Amino acid sequence: MSSLERLSAYQPYALAALRIITALLFIEHGTMKLFAFPAAQMEGSLPPLMLVAALLEVVGGVLVLVGFLTRPIAFILSGEMAFAYFMAHYPKSFYPALNGGDGAILFCFVFLFLFFAGAGALSVDKRKAA
Repeated sequence: MSSLERLSAYQPYALAALRIITALLFIEHGTMKLFAFPAAQMEGSLPPLMLVAALLEVVGGVLVLVGFLTRPIAFILSGEMAFAYFMAHYPKSFYPALNGGDGAILFCFVFLFLFFAGAGALSVDKRKAA
């Protein structure tokens, strides 16, 4: 067995690291909208669509973080990011690097991957299945 093949044993933990780091970064976007932490994303009260997005980012992010209902939540969050990209970023420019939407695209596809791959190790989902 080659040393690269031995890395397969760590795949569930790499998936868990991807899930956890993605969730922490995603939660931060929600807390910026809801609590102006670590910085305010916008001034004044949130429009209803932004409030829904913020709640999805915080609540959905926490659920993905702990790995609870990961597949359905990741599917919903992937859709939210696709929606956010086409509503907020795409109208500015075709190119993601110019319209600021590269983060939304990346979140969309990481969540889509988590929908298909599951939570990995260190998750409530994995604990329930055992």
